[in-house]
Amino acid sequence: MSRSLITIGGIEAEGRHGVDEGERLEAQPFVIDLEVVVAVDEDELEATADYRALAEAARGAVGRESFALLETLAEAVARAVFGFESVEEVTATVHKPRAARSLGVEDVAASATVR
Repeated sequence: MSRSLITIGGIEAEGRHGVDEGERLEAQPFVIDLEVVVAVDEDELEATADYRALAEAARGAVGRESFALLETLAEAVARAVFGFESVEEVTATVHKPRAARSLGVEDVAASATVR
């Protein structure tokens, strides 16, 4: 058995997250980057994690619940992706583009790793 790293960048999602109550009234955009370590037994899709399913799980985690902290959201995304059978480790980075613009900075993001 070997281990491989799957990276997926720029997964667009919408959710209601933020410390201010107003941030949770309307859905806002988030962007997710994933680094997923998988165990691979053979050269078959069933022997690994389908990156399409990983992206959908990440997107679903952003839309499903509401969190105050970006750090908590990143952990929820990582845990959602970690649920796949061949996944051994996940690092999820969640970017909040609107927060970055309002602060006059290029990016605001939080990362979480689940093993």
